[in-house]
Amino acid sequence: MAGSLKQLDYSILQQCMHCGMCLPTCPTFDATKRERSSPRGRIALMRAVADGEMEITRGFADEMSYCLGCLACQTACPAGVDYAQLFETARADIERSGINNSPLRGFWRFITLRVLFMRPRLLRMAGRLVWLYQGSGLESFTKRLHQMRILPAELGRLEALSPRISDRFSNEMIDPVERPGHDIRFKVALLTGCVQDLAFSEINRDTADVLLANGCEVHTPAVQSCCGSLHSHNGEPMLAAELARRMIDQLPPDDYDAIISNAGGCGSHLRHYGTLLENDPAYADKARNWDSKLRDIHEWLMEIGCRAPFSAANPDSMTVAYHESCHLAHGQKVTQQPRQLLQLLPGVKLVELKESSWCCGSAGIYSITQPEQSAALLDRKLKHLHASGASVLATSNPGCHLQIQSGLKAIGSPIEVIQPVTLLARSYRQETSPSISP
Repeated sequence: MAGSLKQLDYSILQQCMHCGMCLPTCPTFDATKRERSSPRGRIALMRAVADGEMEITRGFADEMSYCLGCLACQTACPAGVDYAQLFETARADIERSGINNSPLRGFWRFITLRVLFMRPRLLRMAGRLVWLYQGSGLESFTKRLHQMRILPAELGRLEALSPRISDRFSNEMIDPVERPGHDIRFKVALLTGCVQDLAFSEINRDTADVLLANGCEVHTPAVQSCCGSLHSHNGEPMLAAELARRMIDQLPPDDYDAIISNAGGCGSHLRHYGTLLENDPAYADKARNWDSKLRDIHEWLMEIGCRAPFSAANPDSMTVAYHESCHLAHGQKVTQQPRQLLQLLPGVKLVELKESSWCCGSAGIYSITQPEQSAALLDRKLKHLHASGASVLATSNPGCHLQIQSGLKAIGSPIEVIQPVTLLARSYRQETSPSISP
């Protein structure tokens, strides 16, 4: 569990060799060319705090906030520095210091981190209220007020970034237990997520369908806790640990062959419960077992031998580019499996996207806390996407999906954003031959 930089195993801080291999991979260093805005520079600041040579200041807090947490530096690092643990520990220290405290900030952190994302039923209720707002005409009225400059510009930016809430949530689309129509090969648990549940519940349905088509019995609890990723990334390790225990209690890892995540950011956190709960004698072993069972959906499908869809006589052709979620690529090291899945699909021409693993600027709430840098990264991503000639962008994280979709909509681009698992589910549904076991 993230504690304090001063209490952290010092060898983790000493791992950085200051070689600079991380510098070309860091979006914030690329933008500023400042050493303090590089992974190497931030680790030096963290070490100074750990050594008692520097207090936690507003400047230190601002630098940790400016970091995307994309973990590209971890992939590039030859020494294997665990930057994620350092980064989350630093943010926890910042929150304990109170250096960023303000009444408004405290109010929103309380409402989101301590209330809504700790109570899944209440979160769904809030989602339903947003759905009513979006469909009732109030949203259009509010937009007119923004255009008349009656409301603050910040509210208009937040509204533009807010997801469209689904008509039905995951529990209304997926039964608690679903079995394939042929022999059962595996028993898996499906995690439905928070944003994924509210805004992309159809992707959860698609995920269940592709698992069924590949011989998996799918268990999907109707009400699931937040995984704790949001809390861990924002300096609340105790809340993250509490949510991890809830997840393990609800889905005991011994009961399943795999626990499936279909959101890159959530999955990266979900497969590190062992570290989060390593000092909890009641949960340490369970958490390590959980980590061994956690699989990204693309990883799992390739691991079990995903069945290629039967090709229709004249399958629709599309040119697809793939954008890699930072935490799927760098946090989970799942890079080739989504591409392999896309290559199974009839009619799909997969083209490589330049800088496919470069952050799109979503990074959790980064588009809210650092709007200028987020917008610059999004613009860079969109330029590469249009240069690729793709008519479809595939990605596998709700944050990336929303960020890029919003950017495309703003410039009137016809490029569609779809998740790979949705394309696979569509192909299975279009099959004219009877389904068979792999």
